[in-house]
Amino acid sequence: MSFLKFAGILTAIASLTHIVIIIGGANFYRFFGAGEKMAVMSEQGSKYPTMVTFVIASILAIWSLYAFSGAKLVKQLPFTKVILSLVTLVFLARGLLAIPVVIFADSPYMLELAENMTFMIVSSVICLIIGICYGLGTYQVIKQQDIV
Repeated sequence: MSFLKFAGILTAIASLTHIVIIIGGANFYRFFGAGEKMAVMSEQGSKYPTMVTFVIASILAIWSLYAFSGAKLVKQLPFTKVILSLVTLVFLARGLLAIPVVIFADSPYMLELAENMTFMIVSSVICLIIGICYGLGTYQVIKQQDIV
């Protein structure tokens, strides 16, 4: 299986997970590490958690499509190499920088995340794996001449 195909599958799973979080409500926001504030807003009927989570799910779905495009599983999308390179950077940055940011940042939200360090470590490792897959797959695509 190609690196981009695997990255696309993992990113699609992440997108679907965010949809499940919306459906599951407050307890799912808590379980998946969105923070108590998001969970409480969900309990209170606020649309904010749903909108934020839906935007994240949509972005992840688009990134998944770009991975599949780079793997030539779907029609070639515009700017594939550039988008895949940027997605690689986002996942690698999230994987490498999230834990230090949580530890050293001075904000109530970051303190709440620091209390759930297991989630931060697991999600950071997942992001690193996805980022490495995007990076290796993107490198292969960049070497090809037929994808923009």
